[in-house]
This record gives sequence, structure tokens and C-alpha cells, in this order.
Amino acid sequence: MPSRIVKAVRRVGARVVDGVWRFGVASRFLFLTLAYSATSFRRFHLIIKEIFSTGVLSLIIILVSGLFVGMVLGMQGYDTLQRYGASESLGVMVALSLVRELGPVVAALLFASRAGSAITAEIGLMKATEQLSAMEMMAVNPIARVVAPRFWAGVISMPLLAAMFSAMGVFGGYLVGVKLIGVDEGSFWSQMQNAVDFQQDIVNGVIKSFVFGVAVTAIALFEGYDAPPTAEGVSGATTRTVVTSSLAILALDFVLTAFMFRGEV
Repeated sequence: MPSRIVKAVRRVGARVVDGVWRFGVASRFLFLTLAYSATSFRRFHLIIKEIFSTGVLSLIIILVSGLFVGMVLGMQGYDTLQRYGASESLGVMVALSLVRELGPVVAALLFASRAGSAITAEIGLMKATEQLSAMEMMAVNPIARVVAPRFWAGVISMPLLAAMFSAMGVFGGYLVGVKLIGVDEGSFWSQMQNAVDFQQDIVNGVIKSFVFGVAVTAIALFEGYDAPPTAEGVSGATTRTVVTSSLAILALDFVLTAFMFRGEV
């Protein structure tokens, strides 16, 4: 019995040590990526190319998801608000829910699933086929040439995608609330305009999506760069990217919300 306890403690200790070691390696990897960023910005066409891959190709899923989330918010919000005789505030509820929380968080989760997994698979495949090693043999730094442009493409794309998600969500709420249910159109837009604060709501939402973009892209790049050069290794790294990114987004959302909106709770 005591030997089982000792083995269990050893396994837990080994996992903790491995987690701390990977966190240290990932931090060094992010530091190197930032250090080589100046080189990437001198070849900005590489970043533009990656923005197309990570941002533009994610646009359809972001817009469609934003529309449906906004339509659900409009339907559920009206059902709740009319019980208290406040159905005219539907626009405020839809806008604040999207700009503050659902826009940055859901867009980041979709971004991690679509673009993050694609980044990990691409980098992992380049490692498995020794393309990264070939670059090093030709005196080309793979972090400057491959990693840094993808990092900044993800950081730039994420706030734009979150803004489009929120805009499409508001449009979905308008379609259901005003056109389908019959909420007064003037009240819907005017109350939204009066209640949504640029600094408190929109800027904080942009800051959230920027932080999520840094976290998701850094995790995706590190998992791809650190993946074992096999098919199973790349597959496992892709799965870890989605899982780790999703948990990081939710944890960061809690921390950022506590700092940004603590005075309103």
C-alpha cells in the first residue's frame, strides 16, 4: 500500500516537473519569436500571406457563427426581457453580450479550432519532412522565416475576426428581435447606442481579443514546433493545441473580466 502511494506521488511529481519544463521552453520560444519579429516586419508580405491563411480563410465560419449566436441571443433575450416589461432593451442586451464576452471568447474558440490547429499541423508537417532542418542548413532561421510571420498574422487577425463576429451577431439579433418578433426598431438601435460605452465596452473587448490572439497563436506555433516528427506526433500536437488554447481562453477571460469590469459587479 505505501509503495502505491509513493508511485502515485512520483507520477504526480513527474507531471508537475514536465509541465513546468514545457512552460519554460514555451516561454523561451515566445521570447525568440518576439526577438525575430523585426526581421518579419521588414518582409511584411510574409505576414500578409499568413493573414490570408489564418484570417481570411476563417471568415466564413466566424460570420456564420456570429449570425446564429446573435439570432439565439435575440430570441432568448426577448423571452427573458418581456417578463419584466423591458423588451425595448433587447438591443442593449445583445450588443453588450457580444462586445464584452461572446464576441471575443467564441471567436477565439473558433479561431483556435480552425486556424490554430492548421498552424500546428503545418509547422509539425514541416518539421516531420525536415523542411525546418533544411532551412537551418541553408543558414535561414526558421523562427524568423516561418514562426514570427505566422505569430503576427494571428495577433492581427484575431481582433478583426472578433469585431466581425460581434457585428454579425448584432445583425442576427436585429433580424430576430425587430424583423421577426416586432421590437421597435428605433428603441433597438437608440438604446444600444446610449448604453454601449466605447472605452469600457468596445476597447476592453478589443483588448481581450488581442490577448486571446497572442495566446492561441503562441500555443499553436509552439505545439507545432515541438511536435514529434511523426504522423501520430503531429496529430497529438494538433489536439493539444485545441484543448490548451480553449482552456487558456476561458482562464484568461475570467482574469481579464475581473480586472476590466470588477467595478460593475
